[in-house]
This record gives sequence, C-alpha cells and structure tokens, in this order.
Amino acid sequence: MIKSALKLIDDIPLLALVAVTLLMALAPFVPEPHLLEKSRMLMNGELSKPIDIFDLFWHSFLIVILAIRLVRYRINNK
Repeated sequence: MIKSALKLIDDIPLLALVAVTLLMALAPFVPEPHLLEKSRMLMNGELSKPIDIFDLFWHSFLIVILAIRLVRYRINNK
C-alpha cells in the first residue's frame, strides 16, 4: 500500500505540484495567508481550536507531498 501511494506521488507532474502547493500555501492572499497565520499561532502557543489545527494541516499537507516528491525524484535520478 505504501509503495502504491509513493508511485502515485511519483506520477504527479512536478511543475503542477509546485504550482498547486504555492497556491495552497499562500491562500488566501488577503489579508494574510492562513499558513503564515496558523504557524504564528503555533509558535505563540495559541493554536488550540480544532478548526485552526485543521487549517494548518490543510494549507501545509501539499508541502509535505512536494518534499516527498522531490526527495524521491533526486534518489531515482542519481
């Protein structure tokens, strides 16, 4: 199952993944990106509401997927 999930990640076009990751990480653009706001709340110890924790996860999970994709790309292309 893990191998099939990693294969699925490997099949995502890298440029599209970067574009969607940036869009999600910076959304909403005004007044402040949620990822920045929730990260600041986490650092200040104010991240306690379930909706805020979900929001942090929602806006950052593609960064994790992109990191996995880049590491696997580098390993496979050495």
